[in-house]
Amino acid sequence: MAVGATFSGHNLRFPTSAEAIMSSYSPIPKHLPSAFACAAMISKSGISARNSVTQRHTNNTPRYDRGSNEGNLTKDYLQESKDLLRSDGGPPRWLCPLDCSSIRPQHSPLLLFLPGIDGVGLGLLSHHKALGEIFEVCCLHIPLTDRSTFTDLVKLVEETVRSEYSNAPKRPIYLVGESIGACLALAVAARNPDIDLVLILANPATSFSRSRLHCLLGLTDATSKLSYPTIIYLLRFVLGIPLRMTVSIFGKRLSMQQTAEELTQNAAALSSCVFVLAHVLPLETLFWRLKMLKSAAAYVNSRLHAVKAQTLILSSGRDELLPSQDEGERLRRVLPNCDIREFNDCGHALFMEKDMDLVCVIKKAGIYKRGVRRDCVSDYLLPKLSEFQRVYEPFRWTEVAFNPVMVSTLGNGKIVEGLAGIPSEGPVLVVGYHMMLGAELIPLVSRFLLEKEVVLRGMGHPMMFSRQGEGGLLPELSSYDPFRYMGAVPVSASNFFKLMSSNSHVLLYPGGMREALHRKGEEYQLFWPEQSEFVRMAARFGAKIIPFGVVGEDDIGELLFDYHDLIKIPYFKDAIEKLTAEAVKLRSTAEGELANQDVHLPIILPKLPGRFYYYFGKPIETEGREDLKRRDKAHEVYLEVKLEVNKCIAYLKEKREKDPYRNLVARLHYQATHGFRSQVPTFEL
Repeated sequence: MAVGATFSGHNLRFPTSAEAIMSSYSPIPKHLPSAFACAAMISKSGISARNSVTQRHTNNTPRYDRGSNEGNLTKDYLQESKDLLRSDGGPPRWLCPLDCSSIRPQHSPLLLFLPGIDGVGLGLLSHHKALGEIFEVCCLHIPLTDRSTFTDLVKLVEETVRSEYSNAPKRPIYLVGESIGACLALAVAARNPDIDLVLILANPATSFSRSRLHCLLGLTDATSKLSYPTIIYLLRFVLGIPLRMTVSIFGKRLSMQQTAEELTQNAAALSSCVFVLAHVLPLETLFWRLKMLKSAAAYVNSRLHAVKAQTLILSSGRDELLPSQDEGERLRRVLPNCDIREFNDCGHALFMEKDMDLVCVIKKAGIYKRGVRRDCVSDYLLPKLSEFQRVYEPFRWTEVAFNPVMVSTLGNGKIVEGLAGIPSEGPVLVVGYHMMLGAELIPLVSRFLLEKEVVLRGMGHPMMFSRQGEGGLLPELSSYDPFRYMGAVPVSASNFFKLMSSNSHVLLYPGGMREALHRKGEEYQLFWPEQSEFVRMAARFGAKIIPFGVVGEDDIGELLFDYHDLIKIPYFKDAIEKLTAEAVKLRSTAEGELANQDVHLPIILPKLPGRFYYYFGKPIETEGREDLKRRDKAHEVYLEVKLEVNKCIAYLKEKREKDPYRNLVARLHYQATHGFRSQVPTFEL
């Protein structure tokens, strides 16, 4: 059923008085779409003040999820927009989505959505439920008849931001904007550098002067004589949308009958979409908004130097309206605290894409926080199974290629298949050997989640989280998104303390980068510090220490050029020096081989993949051991853990020789006869 709402014009600074607005909206509108529960009261107490009338809704069941069909999302968006615009009029206002009214954790940050050229405020329709679990969400709605200038809208958003900041100075405020909404967010950030803002900008319209829309604006006099559907059709054909739709359908390699059906359905959808768009964005409003885009881009581009807020740019690779990927790179170079994520197969309406999950993007980028500073432990959002399946999909090939075998040890010393020997309750510290380039990580972390429903939080090198310079040779920070998503944190004593105190399962590699970038002939050698780095901290919280070994790197590739080979070649020597300068230096006071932390990329000759083998030793108890407060006793346990890791490696190297399915061909033959979902056997325990 439709949900009622009462709107207030307090502090909006628009010509219509508050009394007139209240009187014109005092009846409950019959056609307010069920996607929205209420309008926020913009009063002295801020957005959080709600009108009691707005709470009388009859259905709070979310109707949208990330599994929805892309066509259904578009249809739902257009229908909800049409319903909302039936009760339209008055100045711009904030709406609170019904799907976001569910119970959320205390001290959730505020998220303000700033819409694109349509101004409806429904751009996050399919994300409302997920966002409502971690944010307080409000969406800006700009009525079709409203003729506010860009600076008017900037003042509206700015007043809301300042009001919320004055009520809760330590509460972060997220501004999520698309197209012209991204310009709004940048303008507010430039005018308020002292407020804790996080900007998430999808295809910013700051590139308007270099876009096709700019050309359309110059034809307003000629196009004003055409019917609106004709203009939309022309625009879509100029942008090549029907052609791309056709190419994408043929790219699916469907049967002739299925191809014909899809072409017919898309033609019908395109036709109906055009006429609904005429209701959502009338011709006069379209031209007004295009002119606003021009002024918005000019306004913001002249103030980019003043933006200090943390910014995440989301760029579409198939944006038909704006050169979004080029603009994203430009903004990253201009803004001081900016990162970028690219979506190569997505169009301009990024948030409406079927595979776009905004909450998952926020998690992977590691930008969610509840206070002034992000706490990588308390602000970490656990992955959901549906999210994890999408994140893991690009790496699923590792399960087939390496077909990992994992065995663990029970408390009584019995070795069993799987992870039954790993305690389900933390704190648990998993300590072991780091294979070349960390090849064992993805199967290890994913198996813990899928089999034990445990997030194994790795202590990672700081270069996965920050850079000492821009435009260098290190991989993009986005390449480490899956590790941040799975709970990796920068290795430090304080983060280790926080993880242990929160009863987490922690993954630690004492050998670090030196072990993961070992030289020829150093396979399965441990490069651990001489002194203990983790035992006393683990004992302080009574953590169980699980030593583990892993083998298999020599079965997937042969090291052709290691550090010693590369450093002799001038080109590679220069690259190594630049890479090392970019990365944060760890263990700067270490001596011996452990001090050789130069960052480089060894050259490896791939082999027909063998198999990865993991062996988790018997848990070492530290709870109640007061003697571990002494350095000498802690060092004894440290040496014990190191010895156990070496024993695990030796055990696996011996056992894998007896595995008849160590070779990929043998495994594929087994699965071809027993089914590709069958578990391939291994050596006898």
